[in-house]
Amino acid sequence: MDVTLFATKGNLIAAKNSLKLSKQGYDLLDKKRNILIKEMMSLIEKAQSIQGEIDGKYREAYASLQRANISIGISEVEKISRCTHIEDGIDLKFRSVMGVEIPSIDYEEKKAATEYDFFTTPSSLDDAFLKFNEVKNLTIRLAEIENSVYRLASNIKKTQKRANSLKNIMIPRYEKISSDIQNVLEEKEREEFTRLKVIKNGKNKQKN
Repeated sequence: MDVTLFATKGNLIAAKNSLKLSKQGYDLLDKKRNILIKEMMSLIEKAQSIQGEIDGKYREAYASLQRANISIGISEVEKISRCTHIEDGIDLKFRSVMGVEIPSIDYEEKKAATEYDFFTTPSSLDDAFLKFNEVKNLTIRLAEIENSVYRLASNIKKTQKRANSLKNIMIPRYEKISSDIQNVLEEKEREEFTRLKVIKNGKNKQKN
């Protein structure tokens, strides 16, 4: 039922309070959205920079790997590759940005140590090993950033939707309700004033 059907001072106060809260809510959501967008854009720049590094390292690594394949043969390179360590020292934590939980990978970058006979392999293989290790470290950082960007983008969308609902629906609604009740109450006051004036004039006539 429309609250304007009950034009009372209590309902007017309630409508104005709701309007005030809606405006405050919109301002907070707008600030949150701007902060999240700023954080996301910063991460996107970092991701683009890291992606560029990864592309460059990959090219260098594959070039070195190709030279190693030519030097000692693909089968020998594959045999040596089975000696490499599998990374399992990654822990996932989370940090909060305006209530949005984004991942923070707890990972200590270590200098790669060859796990094969260094003196029996060509330098091209060693270079490929080191370059691929750099790619691994960069990829871990990139995965953290990209996941953070996804989470921020998803929350920005939700925040924008809620802000739009307040701005385009709730605030205009409570503005109209407040205005309608105010107009009705003012009209009642005018009617009451007119009624009292008529009564007063009638009493004056009776006295005369």
